[in-house]
Amino acid sequence: MATEVRTFFIPDQNAHDIETEVAAFLRSIEVRRIDSAYADGGWRLLVLFEDLRHKEESAQIESVILTALNGWRKRRAIRSKLLQEQVLPDDLMAAVAHFAPSTERELQTIAGGKGFNLDADASEIVQVIRDTLNALVD
Repeated sequence: MATEVRTFFIPDQNAHDIETEVAAFLRSIEVRRIDSAYADGGWRLLVLFEDLRHKEESAQIESVILTALNGWRKRRAIRSKLLQEQVLPDDLMAAVAHFAPSTERELQTIAGGKGFNLDADASEIVQVIRDTLNALVD
């Protein structure tokens, strides 16, 4: 998740409204860093943050993809007479769900980083991800 930046100016006079706005904003985000400086009749705040709504949304999408991949893995394991972990290890499934690769090349990069080769199943896995993401948009 990318860190975002927002700035505020809190004037010496009539600061209450902006302080209320800043307080509400800070309750809705995950703060990474706050810097402040006093200049020209007020405080300037620089807030580096992650938006909790985006974080929650990403976690929900990741969960849906993981559920879809679990279903695919179970069917593939039955078809191949393999254990599910042999078809697609849990840690690799988590990484695939997190990054949601949209191409076989992206998937192979993720799998290769974990020491796994998915040549035989790459197109099916990518299709599961695409179908899941499309279903979320509809």
